[in-house]
Amino acid sequence: MERVTLIMDLFERPQTRLTLETISRRTGLPRSTTHRILDQLVRLDWLHHAVSGYLLGPRALGLGGREIGHSALRAAAAPRLLELAVRTKMVVHLAVLDGPEIYYLDKVGGRAAVDVPSRVGGRAVAHCTGLGKAMLAWLAPEEIDARYARLIERRTPHSIGRLDSLHRELGAVRRRNGLALDRGECFPDIACVGLAIRGPDGPIAAISAVGEGGSAVERIAPLVADTVRSVSDELFVAAQSNRPPYPYRSHRS
Repeated sequence: MERVTLIMDLFERPQTRLTLETISRRTGLPRSTTHRILDQLVRLDWLHHAVSGYLLGPRALGLGGREIGHSALRAAAAPRLLELAVRTKMVVHLAVLDGPEIYYLDKVGGRAAVDVPSRVGGRAVAHCTGLGKAMLAWLAPEEIDARYARLIERRTPHSIGRLDSLHRELGAVRRRNGLALDRGECFPDIACVGLAIRGPDGPIAAISAVGEGGSAVERIAPLVADTVRSVSDELFVAAQSNRPPYPYRSHRS
């Protein structure tokens, strides 16, 4: 238990990623012992082993780490969401993926926000939203199959209702370098453009800007990308060389 505690105490934040060599050096434990304990922690879901190293797993995050991570994400994004809302005069969302749903962490937009039927702490079906599709596009196809093993829910006549159609749509998002669109698929008469914040191990969250159903939301994609890039820089300063690129750039870039 003392050795496990030594290892777990190194993971100070939900985003902390450590290699086997780093953990062994900082705990003073032999490499073989460290590797054996880490394997056990991974099997029990206390840790997750990714290409970039070890990080907290679902069991550890379930003890409160997930909310701590959400707080850090909201803090990094809040001023940038406000700037995006002011520049575009649109409602701006920040959300994370939770199974087949998205969970709204923040919503900015002044009086216009009242007309958009979403709320902080609320949920929506992921594949019906630009936010959700922006994140789902970077998951493995088999993970999409697992999340939508049951009937795919349709929110409006424009919603995707078949798994093969969803795979095609996510392929289109990837071909647009991550740009996801929603035209009345979640809420009638509302359109949005979304992009994911991506870390070394996949999508972390997504940001979207919402307009009227007939508006050309694609035109503000560079501004959304600027915001995503800025939040990503704030969250992953130490890992810039591994950060995925965001190709949509505004005149400021």
